[in-house]
Amino acid sequence: MPTAALRRAVRESVSGLPREFWWLWTSTLVNRLGAFVATYMALYLTLDRGYSASYAGLVASLHGLGGVVSSLGGGVMADRLGRRPTLLIAQSSTAAAVALLGFMRDPVAIAAVAFLVGMASNASRPAVQAMMADIVRPEDRVRAFSLNYWAINLGFAVSSMGAGFIAEVSYLAGFLIEAGMTAVCAVVVFLKLPESRPVRDTRGKAGTSDEVSLGTVLRDGRYMAVVGLSFLVAVIFQQGLVGLPVAMGSAGFSPGDYGMAIAVNGVLIVVLQIPVTRFIEHRDPRRLLVVSSLLAGYGFGLTAFAGSVGVFALTVCVWTLAEIVNAPTQTGLVVRLSPVHGRGRYQGMYTLSWSVAALIAPLMSGLVIDRYGAEWLWGMCAVVGTAAAVGYGVLMRRLPTERTAPADVPVDAEPEVRTA
Repeated sequence: MPTAALRRAVRESVSGLPREFWWLWTSTLVNRLGAFVATYMALYLTLDRGYSASYAGLVASLHGLGGVVSSLGGGVMADRLGRRPTLLIAQSSTAAAVALLGFMRDPVAIAAVAFLVGMASNASRPAVQAMMADIVRPEDRVRAFSLNYWAINLGFAVSSMGAGFIAEVSYLAGFLIEAGMTAVCAVVVFLKLPESRPVRDTRGKAGTSDEVSLGTVLRDGRYMAVVGLSFLVAVIFQQGLVGLPVAMGSAGFSPGDYGMAIAVNGVLIVVLQIPVTRFIEHRDPRRLLVVSSLLAGYGFGLTAFAGSVGVFALTVCVWTLAEIVNAPTQTGLVVRLSPVHGRGRYQGMYTLSWSVAALIAPLMSGLVIDRYGAEWLWGMCAVVGTAAAVGYGVLMRRLPTERTAPADVPVDAEPEVRTA
């Protein structure tokens, strides 16, 4: 019976994960449900405050630059201070900075606080991913990362719809609501999440393999190659937010047409993320990353042949499927290649690849479209996707065995939680 089968599929997708994971998942969902500011920041600055589009772009870039700075800083904090303190600091700082941004009127002050918002909000990502790797068994990590990604997109879909209604009433209300919901996330972390950082073995000599620094990450050639490939894939996916609307506008389509096409992305992720994860959960990550890179590259490549909203939506379906497969698989690979006591720094470097892509992609897409036309941009996406697929195929011929902490390693204080 279809209903019974659906219930069984849902039960199998969510069963077996520790309670701490679900509190972390809840914190992620609440955080994304309140993500109003990023959705309407450009409209707020141009329509409500009367600034130019160039100034709005500058503020967006500074927000992204803050994320670049905090990617590595958040990873270092997660390893040194612990996952829980890093989350508390990042979320409390984000709540304060977002509320402050709503009251700023001077253009320099707005730009400066936007930078702080980007820095504070991005600092929590390495800690979230490291904590998830700590508390979830290796065989369940792809499923856990997929459920977390699903929560991110579900929350963003809801907040995007709500942002428009809130903006019609009061932009300031949007800032304050986001600040309040981020503060709620900090309260959830404080009350429900214990520290999960594995305890170092202090019985060994100083300078043993437990010692992990940013230099260690940079010298890890295989891992840095994966980070580079992640950057290429991230640049491709960013085109859905920067290249696609510009190209559709240049072709005579309205903002509403773009909204209809890109809405397919969020709907498909919410509907398909869990069932697709059940299909890919125990499959070869090398093949999954190769296939997802090709789907991403050629999904955007097919946009060169789109001449209607329906065809644009079909191309969105192709690269959205790539996104659904790539996100949990890539994050699981990052954990697999990370030493236990360096997960924060390794996750920070991975987060950095996406932050840098978010900075470079708008500049690249605008330059290519202005000088050569949108067809060249989509052709480049196909080439970059092919290069990423070849790279994953070569680098992952012999994956290392799963790196895990010693069995039943206790954690640094707080109520006890088992590490993977």
